[in-house]
Amino acid sequence: MAPLIREWHRFTPAERIGRWLVWLAIVASVVWAVRTVEIIPEFLEDAPEQMADLLVRMWPPDLAHYYPDVHAALVETLHIATLGTLFSFLLAVPLALLAARNICRIRPLNAFAQLMLVSSRSVNSLVWALIFVAVFGPGAAAGVFAIAFRSVGFVGKLLAEALEETNRGPVEALTAAGAPWGHIMLKGVWPQVQPAFWGIALFRWDINVRESAVLGLVGAGGIGVVLDDAINFFQWERVATVLLAILAVVIVAEIVVTRIRSRLI
Repeated sequence: MAPLIREWHRFTPAERIGRWLVWLAIVASVVWAVRTVEIIPEFLEDAPEQMADLLVRMWPPDLAHYYPDVHAALVETLHIATLGTLFSFLLAVPLALLAARNICRIRPLNAFAQLMLVSSRSVNSLVWALIFVAVFGPGAAAGVFAIAFRSVGFVGKLLAEALEETNRGPVEALTAAGAPWGHIMLKGVWPQVQPAFWGIALFRWDINVRESAVLGLVGAGGIGVVLDDAINFFQWERVATVLLAILAVVIVAEIVVTRIRSRLI
């Protein structure tokens, strides 16, 4: 077998100019961003000292504050994440079916579904929470709908991609046999997308547990409300307790999701 011979070519003048222009654009963007955000050098110099002072105030954590306030808020956060995930799938599955071009062959419906999925992903969960707090008032309901509408774009896009990657053989065989559309989807498509479906569901629930922890900062219920109250009253020992509780829940959720996913997929 002949050895692999590499041939080296110098950049053309146009390519060298293009590379310098790209680097110049990157540097100009960074400089513009730094000037726009108006970073105060004195605050940057004082930041390590302030952070050390804050950590000293947070130690030791006020573990006696965990029950019942933090515990109840933590349970509510899990409920928000779970209900929001379930509700998002009720909205995302129809949109995914419309967005998958091998399932729905009507181009305007494909474009409409893609627009809905992009719109959901383009709005942050905190912005959704602010909107639904204005609609429903402060509380867990706003958090559930914020999580759901934020998750629709993520879930729908991944499901649509999984649907488009399915093998056409079983579908064509069932169609030739005269099976109705429901049976085609249940017997020909669902077995192929089932692993992706459960993987997306578990992954999104894990993400929603993390996002639900901060929705309370804007009044959407959950442990974020307790955290916001503790910060506003400068109760740093209680802040440490809340942060430790959030960290523990995130770690447990990660372990649970990993084990369930290994069994299902």
